[in-house]
Amino acid sequence: MTTNPSSSDTRPAPVISVIGTGYLGATHAAAMAEMGFETIGVDVDPAKLAALSAGEVPFYEPGLPELITKHVATGRLRFTSSISEAVAAADVHFVCVGTPQKAGSHAADLTFVESATRGVAEHLTHPGLIVGKSTVPVGTAERLRGIVREFSPSGIDAELIWNPEFLREGKAVEDTLHPDRLVWGGASPAADAVIREVYAAPIAEGTPVITTDLATAELVKVSANAFLATKISFINAISEMCAITGADVSTLADALGHDARIGRKFLNAGLGFGGGCLPKDIRALMHRANELGAGRVVGLMQQVDEINMGQRQRVIDMAIESAGGSVLNRRIAVIGAAFKPMTDDVRDSPALNVAAALHLRGAQVTLWDPEAMETARRSFPTLTYAGSMTEAIAGADLVLVLTEWDEVVEAVPAALAAVVGRRVVIDARNCLPVAHWIGAGWTVRSLGRPAPAVAAAPSVAAGVGDVLVTGR
Repeated sequence: MTTNPSSSDTRPAPVISVIGTGYLGATHAAAMAEMGFETIGVDVDPAKLAALSAGEVPFYEPGLPELITKHVATGRLRFTSSISEAVAAADVHFVCVGTPQKAGSHAADLTFVESATRGVAEHLTHPGLIVGKSTVPVGTAERLRGIVREFSPSGIDAELIWNPEFLREGKAVEDTLHPDRLVWGGASPAADAVIREVYAAPIAEGTPVITTDLATAELVKVSANAFLATKISFINAISEMCAITGADVSTLADALGHDARIGRKFLNAGLGFGGGCLPKDIRALMHRANELGAGRVVGLMQQVDEINMGQRQRVIDMAIESAGGSVLNRRIAVIGAAFKPMTDDVRDSPALNVAAALHLRGAQVTLWDPEAMETARRSFPTLTYAGSMTEAIAGADLVLVLTEWDEVVEAVPAALAAVVGRRVVIDARNCLPVAHWIGAGWTVRSLGRPAPAVAAAPSVAAGVGDVLVTGR
């Protein structure tokens, strides 16, 4: 054990085990080591463990490889495939395994959470605190407490509490070290004291702490994701009205954002949300709400999901129209594969979904993304992948901007105009400086934004974004 990192006394600090070293687990383990705790990451994949031990992270997350390398070197962070070794050495056990969507169902697959919790419980050699961080349906933690009671060795005290994570991909290290809030539920006074010791550093910085019951703690994370998804789908629904009437959805969102009750974040109209969290979490909430008889939640989440998926079809339809009614044998450059910038995550990526759909309609799709090329290639090997944005655009009949990377926003449209086949771009993220692109001779189409004053009057085709002129 190490000396308590948050105290001047010599009490041994708790040793931390982190069960699961995927996106959440690897980040949490590195952050615990950064906060001064001896930390052991556990996983069943030897190749992943070897890579992490060498400071290699199997996904793109800024700052994480450096943090892991730093603390493997300090000795505060190590990785093992032996859950018995980790549990025997540790005092606080964070369960950070995945809860993917079940095949053929909206329900969350809790197999990994149940297995990890049982694994910790049955290998306890001394009293321990089990802390669930995975996103789970409400009621799961109470059932896991039953597993802990059943499989913990006789005479060894073990307690399970729930401490949801609120990580943003691309900012996960910062969000773990300096969270905007800490929530945990179901803690006894003794467990509360231990978890406060673990989070002493962010608490000392003034991070708000919310303590509650298990059910509320479980619902906080999924409710946060459901609200953000609802906000995105709301502005995308309004963007369709803007396209019909000639209103500007970006200006509208700016005006709404000045209302302190609403705020500007997550009001960017465009292709919609994706990734490994929001889609599966709102569907899991829908499924659990249906089980509990909460019909209004089911209806709301269903609409949110349908609006979000409909945005992908809007962009596909826009591409077909821009190509003259068919994309067959048309050369289409797709810029962006990740579901959002600052990650290489292509799980349920709207960008990759649109690219694949156009490919299936006969288009010659060439894709470029600054970070997600390999993950995209593994998911859709039949697409063509370019080594640069310029290479992707060269000779294209149509360009689609589907992920709002800085490299795209800051690109020089005049230079790109010199190599493209037709100067037509669909800005499906409403991220381009439109006047700048129009000045370079591009036609720019987007979702719910009309042309600036210097351009010709926008079209008002229902359900289709407005045409911004002029082009070649």
